[in-house]
Amino acid sequence: MTSKIKILAFSGSLRADSANYKLLAVAAEGARKANAEVTVVSLREFPMPIYNQEIEDAEGLPPEAKRFKELLTQHHGFLIASPEYNSSISGALKNAIDWASRPEDGDKGMVAFAGKVAGLLAASPGALGGLRGLVHLRSILGNIQTLVIPEQYALSNAFQAFAADGSMVDAKAAEKAKSIAHRLVEVTGRLQG
Repeated sequence: MTSKIKILAFSGSLRADSANYKLLAVAAEGARKANAEVTVVSLREFPMPIYNQEIEDAEGLPPEAKRFKELLTQHHGFLIASPEYNSSISGALKNAIDWASRPEDGDKGMVAFAGKVAGLLAASPGALGGLRGLVHLRSILGNIQTLVIPEQYALSNAFQAFAADGSMVDAKAAEKAKSIAHRLVEVTGRLQG
């Protein structure tokens, strides 16, 4: 592969002090160490209305949905940290995926997802670390033609896992998060190569 693997890293949380966003930032270091070009964004940067086909029919994709879809399309893979809301993923994450999967301007809709690779992480104050939500996210992504690597990481007791500077208190936990990103880059590189 002659060009760098491009990874888009984002969290399904909108909260400014999100444990998932902190976990994502740590994991992104692993992708960079694996020589990937990593773009980290927050879904807060892309305020979108709840998906409604009437909006789409009347106006097309909202500007922020279009911008998010373009970012997804420009990257080879995704590193996603998803909070668990009632044993599933956040509404914000599902909504962003729904908008970005819509066809426009003659594309086939899944252009942002088809043939891409994703690595999944979750952080939760609970004992399972958001693991149940990752099952749903894996299913959604697989259905829209994104290959999800089998490795994933769910961080439990997340509110105690980070120092004031955003680093992880437990070095082994940090390495686990980084290893998911490293594996994502490795698999994406093989598929792109």
